[in-house]
Amino acid sequence: MTILGTRSITNVIRPIGLVVAIVALLLPWFVDFPGLSDVGSRMFGIFLMAIVLWVTEAIPLHATAALIVLLEILLISDKAFGSESIPDAPSYSTFFAAFASPVIMLFLGGFFLAETAAKFDFDKYLAKVMLRPFGTSPKLIMLGLMMITAGLSMFMSNTATTATLMAVVIPVVAGLPAGDRLKTGLALSIPIAANIGGMGTPVGTPPNAIAVGSLADAGYNVSFVQWMIVSVPIMLVLLFGAWWLLGRFYRGSSDRIDIDIEATFDRSRPAMVFYVTFAVTVLLWLTEPIHGISSSIVGFLPVVVLLATRVFTTRDMQHIQWNVLWLVAGGIALGIGVGTSGLDDWLVSRINWDVIDPAMIIVVLALIAVALSTVISNSAATNLLMPIGLSLAISGGLGLSPILVAFFIAIAASSAMALPVSTPPNAIAYSTGAVTTKNMASIGIAVGAASLVLFFLIAPTIWSILGVS
Repeated sequence: MTILGTRSITNVIRPIGLVVAIVALLLPWFVDFPGLSDVGSRMFGIFLMAIVLWVTEAIPLHATAALIVLLEILLISDKAFGSESIPDAPSYSTFFAAFASPVIMLFLGGFFLAETAAKFDFDKYLAKVMLRPFGTSPKLIMLGLMMITAGLSMFMSNTATTATLMAVVIPVVAGLPAGDRLKTGLALSIPIAANIGGMGTPVGTPPNAIAVGSLADAGYNVSFVQWMIVSVPIMLVLLFGAWWLLGRFYRGSSDRIDIDIEATFDRSRPAMVFYVTFAVTVLLWLTEPIHGISSSIVGFLPVVVLLATRVFTTRDMQHIQWNVLWLVAGGIALGIGVGTSGLDDWLVSRINWDVIDPAMIIVVLALIAVALSTVISNSAATNLLMPIGLSLAISGGLGLSPILVAFFIAIAASSAMALPVSTPPNAIAYSTGAVTTKNMASIGIAVGAASLVLFFLIAPTIWSILGVS
């Protein structure tokens, strides 16, 4: 489909989506939902509106997140219209607090580290240094690129990581002979590795942060290290499996490729401050069980240090992905609203879950997450499914583990990597011209399916061993 055709479709969908969203929001005022309280009905309208707006992108995703918070304050909080008639209405500050949730601080710290790394070209030079041991063999260089990309994506934005590694690879791709399949293999290896690597830590990708934040709000704490213990082993298996697939289907015609691996790290005082801050932050994240300092508090450390030392300036602040933070905050606020309004219990009671195997419920939620995340933002998909999934686990009486439910929704959302629109890393790779939608779909579906199968088979056992399932 041409860009012009895509824009034409978008121009039609967005106005329709806006109208449908308004109708969905107003629906509770005209339709009675048996068993659902007045405040629950209002929240149901907000929830339906969020679904429509996030799927159609009638307004920007982060704008929808902000709108959710405003509507919750105006319709179901203690400052709502007619709030005197709302029993035990939650404080309006509860919804505003979503923007300062601990998980937002955790993600903000990750963004500060990623932005400062790019400022000093630390990520690019580090990647070049780490590529040196892989020599000139195309197969080994592809493995090196994927390992470095996945490793950086665990602690930095996978979008920024993909852009950085693509800058290293594009000159190589351009120098390969026309028709060499290695071009496609190299261009695909980076987004695939970034998507896989993002699964490894709570700061790796927004769905992970949404899961950890939603669990914390429900009283279930998952540490940085616990998430890694479960995810990283499976992530490594996926990474090597993806490398094997890419090497098999996109074998190049050359026996040797050369990549510029010359790296000169910035040795200025601000750069040195950043290097130390980065190392200390990651070290504290990895040793959380020893010192007991929450990963969210640790995540706020680089924010304070880099600002106080003027390493991170006002101009740098403008480059932070505030839209992602707002999107995550909107999802947290949506979960709070669904829980405090009683909408969660009402939604759960609509289906006789007793006749469905609990494991199958998790599978269905995961498959829905994959389907939604393939065509819309994985953050938006996670935001929509997380309140429902946790409601089922906590109040459904089905014996479901809230941690497993939240974990699988997040992992499933990250496993959707079949189309250029599925993730920003995919879009970056597609923009190089070396990758077609067919190329991406064939590898993305295979890796995504393998991801779900491996996590379903292995993750529950690891969570159980950790004693937090």
